[in-house]
Amino acid sequence: MTDVLTVLEPATEGVLEEVPCAGTDEVDEAVAQARAALPAWRGLAPAARAAQLRALADKVEEHLEELALLEARNAGKPLASARGEMGMVVDTFRYYAGVPERLLGDTIPVAGGQAFTVREPLGVVGLIVPWNFPLTIAAWKLGPALAAGNTVVLKPAELTPLTALRFEQLVLDAGIAPGVVNVVAGTGPEAGAHLVEHPDVAKIAFTGSTAVGRQIAAAAAQTIKRVTLELGGKSANIIFADADLEKAAAAAPWAVFDNAGQDCCARSRLLVEASAVDKFLTLLQPHVESFKVGDPLDPDSMMGPLISARQRDRVASFLDSDGAEIAFRGSAPEGPGFWFAPTVLAPVAPDSRAVREEIFGPVVAVIPFRDEDEAVRLANDTIYGLSGSIWTRDGGRALRVARAVETGVLSINSNSSVRVSTPFGGFKQSGYGRELGPHATDAYTEIKTIYYATT
Repeated sequence: MTDVLTVLEPATEGVLEEVPCAGTDEVDEAVAQARAALPAWRGLAPAARAAQLRALADKVEEHLEELALLEARNAGKPLASARGEMGMVVDTFRYYAGVPERLLGDTIPVAGGQAFTVREPLGVVGLIVPWNFPLTIAAWKLGPALAAGNTVVLKPAELTPLTALRFEQLVLDAGIAPGVVNVVAGTGPEAGAHLVEHPDVAKIAFTGSTAVGRQIAAAAAQTIKRVTLELGGKSANIIFADADLEKAAAAAPWAVFDNAGQDCCARSRLLVEASAVDKFLTLLQPHVESFKVGDPLDPDSMMGPLISARQRDRVASFLDSDGAEIAFRGSAPEGPGFWFAPTVLAPVAPDSRAVREEIFGPVVAVIPFRDEDEAVRLANDTIYGLSGSIWTRDGGRALRVARAVETGVLSINSNSSVRVSTPFGGFKQSGYGRELGPHATDAYTEIKTIYYATT
C-alpha cells in the first residue's frame, strides 16, 4: 500500500500537498463508524435532519472562497468556475434539506385491513467520485443520501482529495455527528474496491469511466448492493442549418472546452448540417482561437490545464488518429503545467476513433449530416447516451429530434445539462439511475409495505 497520496497542482506540476493514503483498514474503520452513527442519524425527526442539512449548506457557503481556491488549484479549473461549482454544492444541500419532511408513502385499501408504505434509508452508502468535479459530484450524492437518513463513506479520486477532506471537517463544524460522513482518501484498486465489496455497505454510487463502472457493477453484484452509475459520454451537439448559427458557434466552445473538456457531458461530437458546415466553421474559428487557456487563478482564464501528464498524452493521441485533420486550434501556455490547446478536428469520418471514443479533453470532431434522419442516426451511433444539444429554429423538429435521440439529458438551443432540481443520468452504457432532482432520493431508500389487519 502507498503511504501517502502526492497531490499535484496541474498548472505548475508541483506538489500541492501530501495526504495519508487510506487502505482497507481505514475503509473498514470508516464503515464501522458509519454503522455506529446510523441509528441516531436515521432516527432524527425529519425537521431536525433538515435543519442539520441547512446548517451544512450555510457552513459550506461560509467557506466557499476557501473551497473554490482549493478546488481550482487541485483540479486545475478556473477560479470563477470553481466558485460556481461550490455555489452548486451549497444549492444542492439546501435543496435536499427540503426532502426529509417530504419522504412520503402511500395508503392502499386492501381486504381485511389497511396497507401503507414507508420509505426507509438503505444504511451505509459508499460514494466514489471522480477528479473532474470533485466536491460538486460528491454533493450530488451526499445530499439525497443524507436527507434519506443514510450515513456515508466518501472516497474521492486520488488525484483530487483535498476539498473532500476539508469538507469532512466542515460537516463536524456544522454540528453533524461524527460518523455520519466519513472520507477515505485512497486509491481505486485498494480503497475503492474494498468499499464496493464491503458486506456492510448497502449501496455504491459511482461517477467515473464506463470501464470502471462495469467492474463496480460486477463486484457489487456479489453482495446484491444497490448501485447508481453515472459513466462516460460522447454527446452530440447537433446544428441544423436553420439555427441561429452565430449563437450556436459562440456557445459550442463552452460545450466541449469548459473544464478542459474533462466532462462526461462534453459535446465532443459536433454534427453540422452539410449545407451549413462552411459557414458554421467560419463563425466557430474566432471563438475557438480566442478561448483563453491559462493560470486557473487568472480571472481572464476560460480554461485551465488537464489534470495530469497521462491525460494530456491520451488526449494528444486523438489528433492524428484515423486520418482526422486539425481544422484550427486555440493556444495554450508553454512550460510547466499540463496544458492543451482547444482543438477542432474536421472533417472526421463517423467511424474515426475521435468520434467513437470518449476523449475527455478539449477536442471536438465535426461530422456533417444530410438531413434530420441522418442527424438522429449519427447521434445515436454510440454506446453512450448521457447528454447533448440541438440547435434549430423549428420547434417541431427540436421536439422530434429530442425524443429520438437516445440520451438522458438534452438541451434545445443551449448547452446547459445540469440543474439541482432536475434529474441527471444516462442511457445505454452511460450508466443507470438518476442523480439530482426529486428522483435521486428514490435511489437511497427502500419502500416497506406494512399491513394492518382491522378484522
